[in-house]
Amino acid sequence: MADAAAALERPDVRGHPVAERPQMLAVGVMIWLGSEFMFFSGLFAAFFTIRANAKVWPPPGTKLDTYQALAFTLVLLASSPTMQIAVWAQEKGQYRKARAWVVTSIVLGAAFLANQAYEWKTLPFRPSTNAYGSLFYIMTGLHGLHVLLGLVAMIALLGRMAGAKGDPGETAVVQAVSYYWHFVDIVWVGLFSALFLLS
Repeated sequence: MADAAAALERPDVRGHPVAERPQMLAVGVMIWLGSEFMFFSGLFAAFFTIRANAKVWPPPGTKLDTYQALAFTLVLLASSPTMQIAVWAQEKGQYRKARAWVVTSIVLGAAFLANQAYEWKTLPFRPSTNAYGSLFYIMTGLHGLHVLLGLVAMIALLGRMAGAKGDPGETAVVQAVSYYWHFVDIVWVGLFSALFLLS
């Protein structure tokens, strides 16, 4: 029995036992992200259905700054590898390095969110202007909310990583936050393509 139990676990770089089977937190996050994927899929379906039935798309007067949006898309996408580097550093017990990369990810994500707020303030159309306006604000707004939740999660993660040593469950939490953040980035690629490039 002792050999069987030992086979299920291995020590990590800090001597904490790490289960060979998938972490329950990671499994839960993946299931939740699956439901989020279906949610955004519904938004994309609504967008392309309305777009297919419109005679002119986007409607006249709908003007977007595609180059500025592209620049901040790259900013958001850059936060994905920085978050992954933080995960790798945490797994190696390099807490100072991990915290620095998490902070970098927060700054990049916050810059993207600030640009989105600026866009909302300066766009020449509103949600009530036309169908495109409604879809634009709904889709970017819901994604912005997800970005904000990701930033809050990363700030909370910094609090958990504040000590000199971690705890056995910390790695799973860091990985879970990174899964969520990668998902947010991937969704934005789809939104940017639909709202700015395909329109």
